Order: sequence, then C-alpha cells, then structure tokens
Amino acid sequence: MKSTARRQSYGVQSAPYAQPSPTTLERARSAPYFFLLPATLLFTLFFALPIGYAVWLSFRKVKVSGLGLGSGARREVWAGLENYTDALSDSELLHGALRVLGYGCIVVPVMLGLALLFALMLDAEKVRLAPVTRLAIFLPYAIPGVVAALLWGFLYLPDVSPFYYVLDRLGMPQPDLLDGGPLYLALSNIAVWGGTGFNMIVIYTSLQAIPAEVYEAAKLDGATPTQIALRIKIPMVAPSLVLTFFFSIIATLQVYNEPTTLKPLTNSVSTTWSPLMKVYRDAFGGGDIYGAAAQAVLIAFATLLLSFGFLRAVNRRQKQEAAR
Repeated sequence: MKSTARRQSYGVQSAPYAQPSPTTLERARSAPYFFLLPATLLFTLFFALPIGYAVWLSFRKVKVSGLGLGSGARREVWAGLENYTDALSDSELLHGALRVLGYGCIVVPVMLGLALLFALMLDAEKVRLAPVTRLAIFLPYAIPGVVAALLWGFLYLPDVSPFYYVLDRLGMPQPDLLDGGPLYLALSNIAVWGGTGFNMIVIYTSLQAIPAEVYEAAKLDGATPTQIALRIKIPMVAPSLVLTFFFSIIATLQVYNEPTTLKPLTNSVSTTWSPLMKVYRDAFGGGDIYGAAAQAVLIAFATLLLSFGFLRAVNRRQKQEAAR
C-alpha cells in the first residue's frame, strides 16, 4: 500500500509557477520612476530651471534705441561674454570677494575648532549634564540668521548694549566693533555663534559611532584621555571634519544675512560688502539683472570649483595614505 501511494505521489506533477504578464513586468520596472517623480519635479522647478534661467540671462542685455521711449525702443539682445567680462573687471566685486576671504579665514578655523573641542568634551567619560550642554550648544543654530544678526547687532551698539554700560562703569575702553577691523570680528562672532552647534552635532555623532573596544584597547596600552583624543578620536572622525569644512566653505562664500542685517546699524558695511550683496544691489537696486546674473553664475562656479577641488585633494590624500 505504501509503495503504491508513493508511486502515485511521485507520478503527480506540481503545477508550474505562473509567469508574470508583460504588463506586470513593465509596471514593476516603471515603479521606481513613479517614486522619483515628485522629487524630480521639485528639483527641476525650484533648482534646475532657476539656474538655467540665470545662465540664459547672463548672456543677454538690453539694447536701447534712440531716447529709449516708445514701444520697441528697449529690446533684449544677445550679449555673448560681455556681462562676464564686465563682472571679472569689476573692482567692487573683487573687493567683496577679498573681504569674504578674510571673513572666512576667521570663521572656518574658529568654528570648526570649537565644534571639535565641544564634541570631544561631551564624548569624554563622566560628563555631567551632557544632554543639557549638548542642547545649549546646538540651540543657537535653531535661531534664524537674521534674528541672530539683529540680536548681536544691538549688543554691539554702544547706546543700547549692556556690555558697553558695564565697561563704562568700570572705566574701561569701549571698542567700536562695528567700524574698521573689528567689524570682521563682529561678523565672524555671529557666524561662529550660530554654526558651531550644527558642526558639533555632526562630529559628536561620529564619535558616538566609534566602537568602545577601541577605547578599551587604548586604555590597556596605557593611553591617557588626551592621547586617546589626539591619536584615536580625531583621526577616526576625519571624514566628519572634511564634511563640516566643506559645508563651512560654501556658507562662507555665500555670506549675506549678517552684513545685510548690520548695514543699517553702521556705515562701515556697504551695499557691496560681499559678492551676494552686490548681486542683489545690481539686480534690484540698479535694475541690471543681466549683469547680476553673470555675477551670480561666477560666484556659483567659484563655489563649485573650490568645493570640489577641496574634496578631490582630500580624496587624493586618503588614497595615498591607504597605499602606504
């Protein structure tokens, strides 16, 4: 009986798997594109098209016929590289770029140095009130840049600042932070105060990802906390330092909120203090949207060139170290 049942069961053939229809296969292949469609539309509408329009405007200009009166007296024509030539020979744009360079030489190293220091301190053993301290350091980043600039701007004004009142009561000198060289320190202080918390969180997150076994092995070898920080923690969070440095370069080259907000409080900040301020003045104050578009394209190209040049140099160095 058993052998007969086995022979019968062996003779039964299972039904073949159903093959998907061509329509089902086409839907499966096109499904990822439907998920990407919203992001692609938003990217095209709010990023690609504005950039393309700015590039198109940068090659155009207005030609005025006669006195410029009547219909057809002012028409848009092809300008070629004329707007770019004018932008590259503009002394105000060059001076603005030099000012931003000096501003960046203060902001970037100070901000990243403080962010690294705070991250190492919070990652140390036996830290009291670490969540509260971490939140207090990060909180200035949550304040909008314009509000932060207004806050510090009034603290810089001698007539309303409590610091100047204390210095006056103590008989100490009262420096004018909104004039001359101290202006760079005043602007840099706003950027450092607002950006250190974000960079600290990035570095601190990388420190938390380091396995505890690495620290235990270093302690068994007799390494002190300072040696662990310098020889283990900092080298292992180098990618995060590169990332924060990359973001800091981009933010520095695009500085606009701080000097624009402080401009009504002092005569030392001109309408062309930074390249982006000059672009805004030429486009909306002078009505030269074509020249402003060329300047904006040059600023974007310079930012792209410096950023990717820095990343390429870092990648090349990492490959050289890995090959050793």
